[in-house]
Amino acid sequence: MNDNLEEAILYAKKYLEDLLSFFGLNTDVYATTHDDEVIELNIPSTRYNGFLIGVRGETMRSFQFLVGTVLRNQGFAHSRVNVDVADYKKHRAERLVEKAKDWFKQVKESGETKELEPMNPADRRVIHQAATDFGLSTESIGEGRDRHIVLKPSQSTDELSS
Repeated sequence: MNDNLEEAILYAKKYLEDLLSFFGLNTDVYATTHDDEVIELNIPSTRYNGFLIGVRGETMRSFQFLVGTVLRNQGFAHSRVNVDVADYKKHRAERLVEKAKDWFKQVKESGETKELEPMNPADRRVIHQAATDFGLSTESIGEGRDRHIVLKPSQSTDELSS
């Protein structure tokens, strides 16, 4: 098992750049790490943004899956990868948090739990973090595409069940 983070970053960057070149896009991918666990690969804005992002970020997540799988197959210990195109995920997360603030206020004011619509894992992570920062507790329930978040007021479980 190769646990050299720098080698993993360089391998992931080169692999994604080679993959993009098959689509006629020769660009530098910016590679960093987040908490020395997740390799962050950022593709700068180009005329291919819509194609690279895909519907609701599906193509971008596919690139992420491919790069992570290749790293694992090459024996790298660091294989968690996050691919972003033109800061799409960052902007999406900011919009999602703005939308969620209304939900957070409803829960705080009513004191009742609120079940949200199903979300992908990345969006759930954003909501969990934002709700915690807002003083709420959260829980993910359900399986697969039906997995969703339940927002709860920050009270003891005894108070919630009464």
